[in-house]
Amino acid sequence: MTLAPLLSASPAIQFHAFAAMTAFGLGVVQLAAPKGTLPHRTIGWIWVALMAGVSVSAFFIHQIRLWGPWSPIHLLAIFTLTVLPIAVWHAHRHEVGKHRNRMVTLFIGALVIAGAFTFLPGRIMHAVVLGP
Repeated sequence: MTLAPLLSASPAIQFHAFAAMTAFGLGVVQLAAPKGTLPHRTIGWIWVALMAGVSVSAFFIHQIRLWGPWSPIHLLAIFTLTVLPIAVWHAHRHEVGKHRNRMVTLFIGALVIAGAFTFLPGRIMHAVVLGP
């Protein structure tokens, strides 16, 4: 394992990857920890900011070009930027079930599933974990 491929990537990719990895770690903590507590809310706001950063930074990454400079990951970024404020609004309104469903959907879809695709051969994270 070497961080060299990631550290030699563009700043947008570096930010995107490190924010996503941090969001993944905090997301695991959020899913396992007690809900409704001050730490849950604090970590939750940090997680929301990280996910917004991951999504916005995706618009500056154009390695996979299916439609001009765009790819399905950009659709996921739009989806995430749409669902994040809705999920926060549900928490604000104490609609716990709706909040939980949207947040778990974002965690699984935008971090777990999308993250798994970054380990395909030819991708930077594949080179980080398994070498060139």
